[in-house]
Amino acid sequence: MANPVLAELKRSNRVENIHRGAFVVVDENGKICFSAGDVDRAIFPRSAIKSMQALALFKSGAVQKFDLSNAQIAICCASHHAEPRHIEAVSGLLETIGCTADDLECGAHAPSNRRARNALFEAGEKPGNIHNNCSGKHAGMLAVAKAIGVPLKGDSERNHMAQFLVRQSIEELTGASLSSQMCGTDGCSVPTWAAPLKSFADGFARMATGKNLDQKTRQATNRIFDAIVENPFLVGGSGTFDTEVMEHFGSRLVCKIGAQGVFCGAI
Repeated sequence: MANPVLAELKRSNRVENIHRGAFVVVDENGKICFSAGDVDRAIFPRSAIKSMQALALFKSGAVQKFDLSNAQIAICCASHHAEPRHIEAVSGLLETIGCTADDLECGAHAPSNRRARNALFEAGEKPGNIHNNCSGKHAGMLAVAKAIGVPLKGDSERNHMAQFLVRQSIEELTGASLSSQMCGTDGCSVPTWAAPLKSFADGFARMATGKNLDQKTRQATNRIFDAIVENPFLVGGSGTFDTEVMEHFGSRLVCKIGAQGVFCGAI
């Protein structure tokens, strides 16, 4: 089925462009409360589910082993804009786990924040891995690898044990079976798994309510959401939609944007 038009871009009172999409809202039992479009179609969630990926920090024992703070957990869930506080948070996490920015496999790009980008270039410096908006997530995956005692190199590859734990975490939360045929490579080089849009909604509902999760997983997801709402700036940055929404609503809402128009949240 074709997804409905959700937004129109007008110029001089004429429709210049349209954007089709799908959305779904579910309750704690997975019952659909409101939806539009094909919610059973598999999508790549991109960075919108970094909070789900962060569950691997708990399953591996990394949170306990390194005594990670809520701010450090939050930066693992971030698509940050490489502002000073973001760089400080990622650097601190890397130091805590005994790694350096050279260990990150996300690749380098200039800071997404204009001021941070200009400051970097004005100082005569070049963008590094740590400026990548996914560097926090990659630092978290290094923490997972360190905690379970496996090699750091290749931690972004599909067959690495760290990625196995990430995949297992997503499957547990969403209830979806993530097949290798539905695996792609995200922009920062890690695997991204396609599953029905409805499954990701179910996953966020479970994280928010703890419904159908065992006690350890429920405690972990509570901690992840607490970390995010306590540190909304770290998750995005100045002027980012998810940061501003969470700063406004406080502990009542968790949300995260991903590439290509993906957006997930829980109330």
